[in-house]
Amino acid sequence: MEVEKTQDETAQAADGKESIEKDESDSVQGDDQTGEKAATILTEAASGTDPKPQGGEDFPLSAKIAELEAKLAESHDQFLRKAADFENFRKRMNQEKQSAIEFANQTLLLDLIPIIDDFERAIIAGESSNDLTSFLDGIRMIEKQLTTALENKWGLKRFISAGQPFDPNLHEALYMEKSAEVSEPTVQEDLFKGYYLKDRVIRAAKVKVLMPFDEGASSK
Repeated sequence: MEVEKTQDETAQAADGKESIEKDESDSVQGDDQTGEKAATILTEAASGTDPKPQGGEDFPLSAKIAELEAKLAESHDQFLRKAADFENFRKRMNQEKQSAIEFANQTLLLDLIPIIDDFERAIIAGESSNDLTSFLDGIRMIEKQLTTALENKWGLKRFISAGQPFDPNLHEALYMEKSAEVSEPTVQEDLFKGYYLKDRVIRAAKVKVLMPFDEGASSK
C-alpha cells in the first residue's frame, strides 16, 4: 500500500510539473506574438502604410489625411480664384483711369465748342460786310462770353495788374523802365494778363515795370 501511494504522488508531481511548463510555454508564446504585432505596426508606420489595430478595423489616420488634403485643395482653388478676380479688377481700374485721363477735359471742350461756332459766324459775317465796327463788337461779345463761361463754371479768372505794386508772385517783368513818378517798382502795363484758377495763380502776368530812380544816383 505504501508503495502504491508513493507511485501516485510521484505521478501527480510529474503531472503538475508538465502543467506548469505548459503554462510557461503558452505565456512566452503569447509575449512573442504581441511583440511581433508591435513590430509589424511600427514597420508599416515607417513604410507609410497605415497600421491596423487588432480586430481588423481601419486606422483613422488615413481618413484624416484625406480630409486635410481635400481642404488644402479647396483652399488652393479659392486662392487661385481670388487672385484671378484681383487681376481682373486691377486691369479694369487701369482702363477706367486711362479713360478718365483721356476724356478729363470733355466737359470743358463741350463748353468751348459753341464759342468756336460764334467765332466762325463772326468771321463769315466780317468777310461779307465792310462794317468793321459791327465786326469788332461781335468779337468783343464772343470774348466776353468766353471769359464769363470760364470764370463762372471753371473758376478761371484773370486779374488786372496795371497800376499795382510789382509782386514777383503775380508778375513777370518783361520790360523795366526808370521813372521819377514811382517810389517803388510798379506795373505800368499788362502785356499778357495773369490768371487764377480758383485761388491759385496758374499764370503770372507778363508786365512792363516802372522802377524808381536810385536816390544816390539822383543826388549826384
